Amino acid sequence: MKLLKEKSISTVTVKEICTLADINRSTFYSHYMDQFDLLNQIEEEIIADMNETLTSYNYNQDDQTLQMTEKIVEYVAENSDVCTTLFSEHGDSGFKKRVMMVASDHTVKNWLSAYPIDSEISEYVSIFTISGSIHILENWLKNGMDKTPKEIAELINNLTNKGLSYLQ
Repeated sequence: MKLLKEKSISTVTVKEICTLADINRSTFYSHYMDQFDLLNQIEEEIIADMNETLTSYNYNQDDQTLQMTEKIVEYVAENSDVCTTLFSEHGDSGFKKRVMMVASDHTVKNWLSAYPIDSEISEYVSIFTISGSIHILENWLKNGMDKTPKEIAELINNLTNKGLSYLQ
């Protein structure tokens, strides 16, 4: 992550990783094929954690939705260094898309069971909500997590459930 803060994964070398981690190349290669494989495994672990968190909640109840959102925001806060780096221009652009797909898969399925959303527009609703939520998290990280995870979760939930009308 330290190297990714400075440059893209395509310019990071295995030698740099090994030097920074104080391991030899054979140790690195016994676990990873290359720097892309290492990044992929880090990303997969985050995606798996997100899936586990999202699967453990019942979205049909407002308090459960807020708790789920807060857990995700807390996870981002606990892993802020990694998340900031992976969402940055040096991270893998495909990672953000995969995060959006995981969140979208969970939300659309649950929205359709809870609300009579036309399946033709559900994809648009999902993209709008998930993109907005990810951008809120990115901005929050850039601002040094200036609000608590609960405040950010409430903001995301209120915007998702009530739109801008909640500000009135």
